[in-house]
Amino acid sequence: MSTNDAKKKKKPVAPVKDKKGPGKKAIAALKEVLQQQKEEEEKLRREEEEEEKRLEELERQKEEKIKLEQEKKEKKKQKEKEKKERLKAEGKFLTPKQKADRARAQLLLETFKAQSEALRNQSTVDKVDENDESEKSDDEAVQNSDDNKNDEVVKVQTQNGDASKEEEESDLRAAVVCVLGHVDTGKTKILDKLRRTNVQDGEAGGITQQIGATNVPLHAIKEQTKVVNGYATKKFLVPGLLIIDTPGHESFSNLRNRGSSLCDIAILVVDIMHGLEPQTIESINILKSKKTPFIVALNKIDRLYDWQTNPRKDVRDILSSQHSNTQNEFKTRSQNVILQFAEQGLNAALFYENPDPKSYVSLVPTSAITGEGMGNLLDLIVENCQTHLYKRLVFNTELQATVLEVKAITGLGTTIDTILVNGYLKEGDTIVVAGTDGPVVTQIRSLLMPQPLKELRVKNAYIEYKEIKAAQGVKIAAKDLEKAIAGLNIYVANKTEEIERLKEVVAKELKSALSTIKLQDRGVYVQASTLGSLEALLDFLRSSKIPYSNIRIGPVVKKDVMKASIMLEHSPLYATILAFDVKVERDAQELADTLNVKIFQADIIYHLFDKFTAYQDDLKKKNRDQFKSIAVFPCKLKVLPQFVFNSRDPIVMGVMVESGIVKEGTPICVPSKEFVDLGIVTSIENNHKAVETARKGQEICIKIEPIPGDAPKMFGRHFDEKDLLVSKISRQSIDACKDHFRDDLLKTDWQLMVELKKMFEIL
Repeated sequence: MSTNDAKKKKKPVAPVKDKKGPGKKAIAALKEVLQQQKEEEEKLRREEEEEEKRLEELERQKEEKIKLEQEKKEKKKQKEKEKKERLKAEGKFLTPKQKADRARAQLLLETFKAQSEALRNQSTVDKVDENDESEKSDDEAVQNSDDNKNDEVVKVQTQNGDASKEEEESDLRAAVVCVLGHVDTGKTKILDKLRRTNVQDGEAGGITQQIGATNVPLHAIKEQTKVVNGYATKKFLVPGLLIIDTPGHESFSNLRNRGSSLCDIAILVVDIMHGLEPQTIESINILKSKKTPFIVALNKIDRLYDWQTNPRKDVRDILSSQHSNTQNEFKTRSQNVILQFAEQGLNAALFYENPDPKSYVSLVPTSAITGEGMGNLLDLIVENCQTHLYKRLVFNTELQATVLEVKAITGLGTTIDTILVNGYLKEGDTIVVAGTDGPVVTQIRSLLMPQPLKELRVKNAYIEYKEIKAAQGVKIAAKDLEKAIAGLNIYVANKTEEIERLKEVVAKELKSALSTIKLQDRGVYVQASTLGSLEALLDFLRSSKIPYSNIRIGPVVKKDVMKASIMLEHSPLYATILAFDVKVERDAQELADTLNVKIFQADIIYHLFDKFTAYQDDLKKKNRDQFKSIAVFPCKLKVLPQFVFNSRDPIVMGVMVESGIVKEGTPICVPSKEFVDLGIVTSIENNHKAVETARKGQEICIKIEPIPGDAPKMFGRHFDEKDLLVSKISRQSIDACKDHFRDDLLKTDWQLMVELKKMFEIL
């Protein structure tokens, strides 16, 4: 063999970029492609312009609809105004305040009639006892009663005001008030303003994670409502309020649901700047389903443009003293909120414009920052409690109490925070509560209450009581409460023989609550501190499509780690414990490290979710990197013969992706030529730019290098432009795609995978 021949044989193939430029046909084809691209771009531009016009028309129609609705409301308002004027002229019109005053007067009259009857009875008893002095006094009272009933109401009020007030207060219990709303609307801030504290700084992430309870005594209510117009004539019958602050985020709907089931009346906090938000609407639906009356705190009025603060006045006077532009903004924003309530099927009105408090929700403008409107809010709550809710608030001796939270307190041990809605709790009572290992039976060692205006959850000096009368937030100290579960009822066993029956009742309640939770065969292990927070976390995981295989309430112990480790055999990703607001025992953590079970711990649901998803993403990335070379995506390629730049070792040519997805590392074969292997796709270019993948319809340039050890194949000899090229899949590659690249493939890609599977006769 001559030297020249040897040189010819050894001469390497020049790379694509060193070859001569394309011929006339290629240039013509490229021009045609560019022209098509230009036409396509022009078509897209026209479509975009048409879409923009369509959207503008829709917006115009929407604005016109809103305008018509506003006009309709104005007409309705005008009709109502004319009706009021007519009633006023006829002397039949009563304002809501006059109606409420009349109802209160009637209520007082009936109460004092009952008192008069009691005085008559007492008079009879005194005669039998021959107590002349008392007899004379009582006879005078009865005589006065018979002479003039209306005068008697005033007389008893003035002469025996304190006694009658005590009697009224003893008849009614404190109203349980829930505070609900969207996250960051200012729920806890409203309570902080009332208490003049800052509980929210102690919340995890500034978000209320559990339900907190605050006792608001009557003197504090009076102090706050002094600014309200007509305060001097107001009568207070309720002994106070027990306010519950519920979490605002959607994840805590279960805690909020439990909170609203406890409450007599609710405050729904709405941000005037944002209107009704997702969790606000959810709260409305809960209140509607529970038929719980509520008042809206239209909060953050201090955010209105050019707002002038004056917290020592009635909010009506504050609003009327604002600049006209501020008043106009308030009017616009409040009307928008009223419209949003109408969309939820509820009538709403500003409390001082409310035509009928029974059918219209009252909106009270407030600022949790400055305190404006807080007096009006409390005043309206008290008014509702003393009129519409009077019968509901009459004290009942039958016990009604719920565990809010289980907490360990230094010097006291494990305690349970409780909402006592009705009845009594006494030191020494035998109580039965739900526990993680079955019902807990224990004896009350101490009944502790925070100082008035302090929240039950916040650590502060507690006052000890021998007996507590509802409604109150009370902390119970007793033995064996470590395994108590929050979110369920407390029962008192008055006799020893009642204990077993109550244990059965408690066990049934817990079983009923947990039976609604559906577990998966494969999933994470979930633990939480309370029933409500467990349900909230499970809701969040369900919406995030994270399956859970097991659940438990209480701290993480070795038994939990052993159960979670079962997933190592089936799905290592789920060999994980998500511990929400619970501690992890040291020996449990050591066992988890040994078995390679991951424990993620947090006191905020989002943080727990973020930790798990970060771990999930990291594990997925490792697996994808590990199986990248094994997973083969399905594709069909058509050769573009005018763009064959190199026919052999490597093959460099233009192709059109007929279906599926081609990526770097894809093995290519030719089914029509006895499945001859051409090699591996090592690079892809689209419009002279390197890309990793290409999909159906794209025209690209690929480089196919031979499989190491195989003889290089050649275009024109082993295959030509008539042959269809496909990716060479296998059982191993299909499994890798299913396990680690499922989300990368579309439904049509999986359909092609099935087609190729039949072609290659893969079982």
